[in-house]
Amino acid sequence: MNDSTITEDAVVIERTFEAAVNIIWQMWTDPEHFKQWYGPQGFTVPVADMDLRVGGKRLICMASPDGSMKMWTTGEFTEIVSSERLVYTESPADENGNVVSPSAMGMPDGYPATTEVTVLLEDLGGRTKMVMTHAGVPASSGAGGGWEQAFDKLADHIATALNNK
Repeated sequence: MNDSTITEDAVVIERTFEAAVNIIWQMWTDPEHFKQWYGPQGFTVPVADMDLRVGGKRLICMASPDGSMKMWTTGEFTEIVSSERLVYTESPADENGNVVSPSAMGMPDGYPATTEVTVLLEDLGGRTKMVMTHAGVPASSGAGGGWEQAFDKLADHIATALNNK
């Protein structure tokens, strides 16, 4: 099942994946897996640093297909319940992890300096229901479409990873 809702200040996407919950958890928390699927179609993730503990930092770089644009984000893990719940903040940043203003990253006026991503996972016996909420994201930002494309890439990466086991 794929379902998404975009409100004035949040993107909520529900997906069911044909993989065990521990696999989906790894896709979110293992930097090497995360690099393979995060971002819209054609975008790459050359950097995904994650200190997976409450209070731990994350620094992500997403690059456009031609490499001309790099978008850095930083944040902090605020809740971690293995294979169930992952919550982290996200802010525009420079390559050193220093927070920068959203407008410096080309974001529209009114884009918040910090947003929050919550990932809820439910074990469906070999399948996993995932509900991702990106709170604080304006509907006008296009983030919903980017997340949908990322989750399409995630489904493809899961299939590839499971076939290579």
